[in-house]
Amino acid sequence: MPQLVKGGKWVFGWSHLCNGKMRIPQEALSEYGFIGEEKLLVLPGSLKSGGFGLSREDRLTASGMGTSRVIGHARLDEEGCVMIPDEILEELGAGTEANLLVVRGSGLSLGFVAKGTIYDEALKHPELETS
Repeated sequence: MPQLVKGGKWVFGWSHLCNGKMRIPQEALSEYGFIGEEKLLVLPGSLKSGGFGLSREDRLTASGMGTSRVIGHARLDEEGCVMIPDEILEELGAGTEANLLVVRGSGLSLGFVAKGTIYDEALKHPELETS
């Protein structure tokens, strides 16, 4: 997993969102403890980077953060693909099709970045894998 700039976020690579469905990189599934056929929580991304985060309820509640920022749920399938419901994508101002940069978030949620400095830097790295 590369770090694109010194002191920057670590990235897992790209994930292509198509009709609300996308594959999560295997390394990210393992690191965040996502297992097959699981309900995940969707959190809004920052204004700066857009996108969203995915987390497990037990991870958020154990942190003391709770689920107050959760905007919806997504279902992970046994193949490591997640389906983001259209109404959540609409609420986030995202389309149903996009290339998202998968980044190590705060440790509480896996980040999917749609714009911003880190996204622009990642575009300069053709070696990043796409899931």
